[in-house]
Amino acid sequence: MPTENLTHILFSKWQHTLQPFGVEQVAAEKDFNRLVAAYSTPGRHYHTLKHIDHVLSTIEILQGYTNNLAAVQLAAWFHDVVYDTEAQDNEERSADYAFELLSNLGIPESTITTVTRLILKTKDHQAAVDDYESQVLLDADLAILATNQVEYGEYAHAIRQEYGWVAEADYITGRQQVLERFLLRSHIYFTPLMLEFAEPSARGNIQGEIYSLLSG
Repeated sequence: MPTENLTHILFSKWQHTLQPFGVEQVAAEKDFNRLVAAYSTPGRHYHTLKHIDHVLSTIEILQGYTNNLAAVQLAAWFHDVVYDTEAQDNEERSADYAFELLSNLGIPESTITTVTRLILKTKDHQAAVDDYESQVLLDADLAILATNQVEYGEYAHAIRQEYGWVAEADYITGRQQVLERFLLRSHIYFTPLMLEFAEPSARGNIQGEIYSLLSG
């Protein structure tokens, strides 16, 4: 379970995001508790509330690039709410979860449509040049790739734990393919800030993980 302090911080962020929509306090708290439960299920080691907090904090840094901050923040809350390493439709199910919960909270249909579209973008992490909302969400979601070596090592270990059911040789092959796809892209990040300051670190970390995987 998340620490009480983290939960308190995130509840404050949740309330702040919902404030413009006039959501009732009781309903907001009930659904926040649902989110806490979802992100605290057994088997989650990286895709937890700590990840959501990191994504939301990065969005705050990048908010100048989006004209629809609330939708990006809501998408961040829900983008990994359904997470099963043995499934292929996590993003679709997360989008459905967001649609149902946000509809019940009375969030405008136009906002929900944007939120679900953004969640689906996290499946392939690609954004059009004029899709600033997706750019901010995706950069925040992948910000972990550019952290210091200690944090990156913890991230890589947590991902391995989430795929604990996969044999070592198969995991190395699959993980290497995922990482190399990022390196083959012309750029991992989209926003100017992340492209300038995070891109080199992310590529270095990814190359380091690949080397570690192959060297045993």
